[in-house]
Amino acid sequence: MTELGTPLFEGSKKLLWLGGGELGKEMVIEAQRMGVETVVVDRYDLAPAMHVAHRKYVIDMRDGKAIEAIIRRERPDAVIAEIEAINTEALMKVEEEGIRVIPNARAVKICMNRIELRRLAAEKAKVPTSAYSFATTPEEVKKACKDIGYPCIIKPEMSSSGHGHEVIYSETEVEEKYKEALAHARGISRAVIVEEYLKVDTELTVLTYRYPSDDGRIVTKTIYPIEHQRPEGVFHYVESWHPATVGQDIISSATDHAIKVVNELGGVGIFGVEIIVSGNRVLFSEVSPRPHDTGLVTLASTDINEFQIHVRSALGLPTPEVKIVSPAAAHVILASGEKWGPKYINVDKALSIPGVQVRLFGKPVTYDGRRMGVVLATGNTVQEAIEKVRKAYSLISVL
Repeated sequence: MTELGTPLFEGSKKLLWLGGGELGKEMVIEAQRMGVETVVVDRYDLAPAMHVAHRKYVIDMRDGKAIEAIIRRERPDAVIAEIEAINTEALMKVEEEGIRVIPNARAVKICMNRIELRRLAAEKAKVPTSAYSFATTPEEVKKACKDIGYPCIIKPEMSSSGHGHEVIYSETEVEEKYKEALAHARGISRAVIVEEYLKVDTELTVLTYRYPSDDGRIVTKTIYPIEHQRPEGVFHYVESWHPATVGQDIISSATDHAIKVVNELGGVGIFGVEIIVSGNRVLFSEVSPRPHDTGLVTLASTDINEFQIHVRSALGLPTPEVKIVSPAAAHVILASGEKWGPKYINVDKALSIPGVQVRLFGKPVTYDGRRMGVVLATGNTVQEAIEKVRKAYSLISVL
């Protein structure tokens, strides 16, 4: 039996987030709704989740001693890793001391490391992936590209959300792209993964979650896949829609791949498993050990969103079923240029479209391509939702 207390009083449940971005903000809101005490830690002040948390800390997220000190001070019921650029050794250490890490410290560490993750997926879970090779020098990259074939993609060992991803078209570009990949890594990378360049028809996210049942077993379930596509050469999230419109054979393969990988990672909570569809190939791409950015669409599409699921699992609570209540789509609001205290115009025009919602994250500063908000839309069909969200997005400007 799980007992929930009262925030800031003796016996309250307490969750601590390492990372306070927009995904963390939605999780903190869900935790607040359940009467949970919330603590957010990030590298900069006024991060989105800090706006709605009980307490906050600002530290260097790669400083293991700082992370350990805050966790020991707060003694939360669970620690939730919201970002990748954190000291995972500190998570391993506090987990050994009895602090619960969601989903678990090993999963966070593996998902942050593309080499370890590819080995787990391809060699342990035995799910299909694109052709790949690992390299630690420009010479090794050249050999890998020659074996795989040009063009190919290079990604740093420590990477997420498209950071450090580069396309190599010829041998003359190898040294420059190798340096660029390592320079934009999350954390310190010494190696890269070189992957086959695929013609991507579409991409799916299979939100796969685990929670403890009454008899002590860990239950693994999935939500019907989300679909998303990006412009050619863009590696970050742009828009997503739910439910996916691909055939049931692809849905079945994608779901099967996701369950196999997540069960290898273990722990509890929600995982965003990314799947690439290329021709008749359904391939595992990567996984986030937390709610996924493409899953922002579940704020409009499902009766229980991905953020609430993660909080429930962290508290040892079940989520036996998730239903799609409406076709929906989501499109991010991106900034251009650097500015403190940005303003948003034409939100009123966007909201005049029936079925549209706008979520602004409250980030204190912009830079080129920074995600500042998301537009959500529901419709009678997925296509109607997509058309609405694109129209609404086109109206909003960040100043």
